Amino acid sequence: MKAINKTIQVALITVLMLGASTFATAQSKSDYKQEVKELKSQLEEIAKANEIIAQNLKTFDELDFEVFTNEEWTRLHESHTEDILVHWPDGHTTKGIKKHIEDLSAMFVYAPDTRIEEHPLRIASRNLTAVLGVIEGTFTEPMPIGEGQTIPPTGKAYKLNMVTIGLWNEDGQMYEEYLFWDNMAFMKQLGLAQ
Repeated sequence: MKAINKTIQVALITVLMLGASTFATAQSKSDYKQEVKELKSQLEEIAKANEIIAQNLKTFDELDFEVFTNEEWTRLHESHTEDILVHWPDGHTTKGIKKHIEDLSAMFVYAPDTRIEEHPLRIASRNLTAVLGVIEGTFTEPMPIGEGQTIPPTGKAYKLNMVTIGLWNEDGQMYEEYLFWDNMAFMKQLGLAQ
């Protein structure tokens, strides 16, 4: 009788252990499936964010290489909101696409060949892009300085590194832009400073 009880006890313990193991395995599989589902969701979010980043950088390339370089100002709304806030290297800030177009156009008055043809460095995260561009041109026309005054052209070329930091909305347009370049180096290259 004791041997039968012992056998039953061993059998019960074995069944309980197998049942617990099966339950743990089922629980682990359930946890594993949930974790995989969560990771897939995270990967989908990352992929979607990367697509948006890639599109913003592509739009930025088009802005500089085509719109800016070719003075296609009617296309500026493709990359800028109507109320764009722009921070300039000299410290002044403008608001609105019309004013931004006026300021950009002014650069072509004294250097009609102004252009940006390369972006050696492009980085982005979420709704922010930071792009290093090379702006160049030649001072071949009089430079207006206000009150009907101009500075005669020197015929000198300039080539500067510039950085543009853009904040983008969900529609793929910049709503705020920070422009950086060395104004003293610019004036020296134009022959207007030493």
